[in-house]
Amino acid sequence: MPFRVMLSRAAGFLCIITISLLQPHKVQAQLSFGGYAGSHYAGIHGVPSNPASAAATHYKWDVNIGGLDASVGNTYARFPRSIILHPPDSTGAMKRNVNYFLDSAANPGKKQFGWGNMDVMMPSVLYSIDENQSVAFTWRIRAMGNVGNVKTDVANFFGLDFPNKQLIGQNYDMELANGSFHWWNEFGFTYASVIKDDGEHRLKGGVTLKLLSGIAAGYAQVEGASFVMNAAHSADITRGTMKMGYSQGLNDWEKPTLSNYKMFGNLGFGMDLGIVYEWRDEVDGLQGYDDDQWNPEADDYRMRLGVSITDLGGITYKKNPNSKDLDLRTTGIDPSNIGIKKGEGWQQYYRRISQYFTPIASKDKFTMNTPAALNVMLDYNVDGRIFVNAKGVMALTSGKSDPSKTYAMTQLQVTPRIDGQHFGAYLPLEINAHGQFDAGVGFRAGPLVIGSSTMLSNLFQKNKNRMDGFIALRIVPIRFGQTKLGCPAAQF
Repeated sequence: MPFRVMLSRAAGFLCIITISLLQPHKVQAQLSFGGYAGSHYAGIHGVPSNPASAAATHYKWDVNIGGLDASVGNTYARFPRSIILHPPDSTGAMKRNVNYFLDSAANPGKKQFGWGNMDVMMPSVLYSIDENQSVAFTWRIRAMGNVGNVKTDVANFFGLDFPNKQLIGQNYDMELANGSFHWWNEFGFTYASVIKDDGEHRLKGGVTLKLLSGIAAGYAQVEGASFVMNAAHSADITRGTMKMGYSQGLNDWEKPTLSNYKMFGNLGFGMDLGIVYEWRDEVDGLQGYDDDQWNPEADDYRMRLGVSITDLGGITYKKNPNSKDLDLRTTGIDPSNIGIKKGEGWQQYYRRISQYFTPIASKDKFTMNTPAALNVMLDYNVDGRIFVNAKGVMALTSGKSDPSKTYAMTQLQVTPRIDGQHFGAYLPLEINAHGQFDAGVGFRAGPLVIGSSTMLSNLFQKNKNRMDGFIALRIVPIRFGQTKLGCPAAQF
């Protein structure tokens, strides 16, 4: 789907919710690689979560050939498995309570959210300078969309038989509702090193400096809006403003979508910072690897604690002049006029919609922040083969004060795992800020990593509102020679 269409739906959804018109099509970052990224065998795939993890690993080098991590979800609508596997030709053909089910009975004040995230790791490499220092290069192509803060009563106004004559005369307030999307390219240059090592305690630090290039971005935020539907084709908006912007490049969008990818357009800068502390005692199982394995005692820890701040930075875009901030106050507006009409282009749409509202002066540029997050990870070594990992992600930006942001999702994940030199199995259990619980499964077999953080929970849910998956292929220096006795982890 072209990104300008995605913006159309997100912006239209917010408009609608404020003004009274379209139907909500819901489209934040997810914990990457479902518990596997916290493994001491993650190598290059652990660097995006914490750059310090690159230092003092078992790998002299580690190359990612290609990887994909994607997720999508929302809190308002659920869909049966049949629709997910065989989607209809158009959304207009979908029937409520047959093809989708809405959270219409929720507390009217409850806020509804939607998100989508895709992270493609292109060829990337980690190289150990020596037993203490490492460098890494990561190339990622990322896309993220957020819609949220929409109260259930407002979502129901547009989602339940709109225009519903039973709702005529009722007032609706929307203090804040926002949506954004961002598609960007990212080159990361990482340096990590052991800062202190006295045998029992080891401290590692790392930094990733990023060169960012923006491909497409857009946002819309409704603030302080109140509206009432007087009749099926007449509504009054008594207060409210909409801040909106999208990048100039969307006006010249080409098909296919990938033809719009530019490696060095709209330059920006970013950074990740991280530290890792390891406490060691005598740990049977992670000692006694083959002498020819690089840095064989690299991960001889009983407990490991990591803290990092990721995705600091942003990209500045030239704002398309047609995407204006608007004073939404108006009377007698027909909600159907706010939607994009069939065959209508972007310039035509914004020229037409601006006639219904009063434009507000705004800057000709905007900065789309990347999804900054605080990451805290605790990894406990049970017996050298069995580990328990806990990781929390706290979003540091939410888009409320500045609408031109993409933002991470606050969540907690606990992953029991079996990890060996050539094989790993992962059972991620997670709960997010919206109270949604998921269970998944992941596997690492030699160079292949595959799994999903929602696979197990989705197997037992008749109707679904979120899903994710990840897959990656690596080149790692694997040796299948003889191993020393008393080394269970090396037997995998």
